[in-house]
Amino acid sequence: MTGSPMSSTLFATMRLLDKLGLHFFIERTRPDTIRLSVTLVGERLEIDVFEDDHLEFSRFQGDESVESGYDELMLILQSAVDP
Repeated sequence: MTGSPMSSTLFATMRLLDKLGLHFFIERTRPDTIRLSVTLVGERLEIDVFEDDHLEFSRFQGDESVESGYDELMLILQSAVDP
C-alpha cells in the first residue's frame, strides 16, 4: 500500500478523547478531512483533521432543552429547506 501514514494529529486527538473518557464518532464528510464528532453536556464539537495534518473545530452550544411533537419537527425541517 502506498501513500502517507495516517495523520498523527488525528491519532493524538483520538487518544486524548479516549483518555478523557469522551465518546466520539468518526466521519468522513470531505475527501481531505476526517471529522471527530464529540457530544458534551450542553455542547457538541466537530473536530476536522485535514490531510495536511492541521486541525479545525466548530462548537455548537445550547441549553439542552427538549422540544417534542412530530408537527413541530416537520415545521423546523421544512423551514430549513424552504427559507
